[in-house]
Amino acid sequence: MPTRQVVLCLCAVAAFAACSRSKPVPAAAADAADAGSQVPAHGVPGCTLYGEPRETGTVPDALPELSGLAASQRHPGVYWAHNDSGHGFVLYALDETGALRARLTLTGGEPRDIEDVTVGPCAPGDSRPCVFLADIGDNFERRDEVRLYRLPEPESLADATVPVDVLNFTYPDGAHDAESLVADARSGRLAVVTKTRDSLGDVYALDGLKPGASVQASKLGTLEVPEGLDRATTAASLHPSGQRLLLRTYTRVWEVRQPDAARLEDLLKGQLVEVPGASQAQAEAITFLQDGNGYLLGSEFTSQPLFLTRCR
Repeated sequence: MPTRQVVLCLCAVAAFAACSRSKPVPAAAADAADAGSQVPAHGVPGCTLYGEPRETGTVPDALPELSGLAASQRHPGVYWAHNDSGHGFVLYALDETGALRARLTLTGGEPRDIEDVTVGPCAPGDSRPCVFLADIGDNFERRDEVRLYRLPEPESLADATVPVDVLNFTYPDGAHDAESLVADARSGRLAVVTKTRDSLGDVYALDGLKPGASVQASKLGTLEVPEGLDRATTAASLHPSGQRLLLRTYTRVWEVRQPDAARLEDLLKGQLVEVPGASQAQAEAITFLQDGNGYLLGSEFTSQPLFLTRCR
């Protein structure tokens, strides 16, 4: 079946009254996109077409609930990864085969439900790269406040104990469950994508974050696939150019594209297309490669395959 090409809709969404389940039943994926049926990407940096996802390794024993991946900016070919809740406050460095390169024990925070990780400027105007962990999971939408944890990306890969900064925020319209965090490499701006049963999620910008304070997120829009084709984003990654955004669900991978997008608001006006995914037991991790020419797919559960997708 030809890849679906749809237009991203920005619209207000009614309040989500029902509690979301942590693992909703996924939609059927029998007609998910493959490498042979794609909408070419024109006018944006990165791959024009993606190749078939290729298995490169497996999820290591240390990450039985792998919930986030982010390409390192200091160490080519290395990815930062973490477990879901209940596995200690630890950040791992691994390569595409799943081999561990470093284990960072983190201090200074009391995480409840870490759901994603990203790498970007430590703050707007700061050229240093930082790793941000998103403690934003809220299955029953009861948390008054959620938070990010920030640490400078290490210059060398070695086991260490590292303190973090705590960056608190609230939503302007009540609690939300979320599993996706992205960073704009150009501006240092951070944003989360919520996880709902009605759409691919609402996008909230996190401006003015700083330790010792709590800021209110700003809603930028809603990501929707017409006719309810898909829902419940479990991971996201923003291209280094800021002109492409990957969204992962339990059954598919989507990409938003907008040539010359200068801000997230511009990107959300772009085209939404389906791109190649891979069958994994609990699809909860995705990241663009460091150079933006492809992406890595991860899943919960030890020994699940890792899939690398490069340009065709």
